[in-house]
Amino acid sequence: MTTSFAMQSMILGSPVTSLSQSRNGLNQFVPSSYLPRLHRNTRLRVKCMSEPKSSTDFFDLFSFSGPAPERINGRLAMIGFVAAIGVELANGGDLSAQLSSGGLLWFLGSSVLLTLASIIPLFQGVTAESKSGGFMSADAEIWNGRFAMLGLVALAFTEYVKGGGLFQV
Repeated sequence: MTTSFAMQSMILGSPVTSLSQSRNGLNQFVPSSYLPRLHRNTRLRVKCMSEPKSSTDFFDLFSFSGPAPERINGRLAMIGFVAAIGVELANGGDLSAQLSSGGLLWFLGSSVLLTLASIIPLFQGVTAESKSGGFMSADAEIWNGRFAMLGLVALAFTEYVKGGGLFQV
């Protein structure tokens, strides 16, 4: 033990504190001259501030990390996935048959409507996080939208590989 203390003293160039001399329970192998002095700033006060209001600028809302793109795409994917599965169960047609038989106009119409319904509150400064609570939270909506996007792509890919509808025999 004394040999390791002597070797550390030679390597570090200053005496090493022993177990009985350790300051504030810090590492005993670090020289006390290298440890910073911890002084408390008694004049430091922490104040609670309210959440800053979100930006209503068009480019801030639609930036890559803005609140609009993923939320709108997720909402459209949730509606699209449920509609695609529902129509396939009711009529037996696959996704491409649904789009070619008038589904494209329904898709465009609902896309415009849901996009406007999602944008208007954002331009007024209302965030989804401020209106969410409990079971239906803003994070749950984002994750459900992500899963719906993956589900819609998986449905289209499966129907392409299979050559027909998902529920067709």
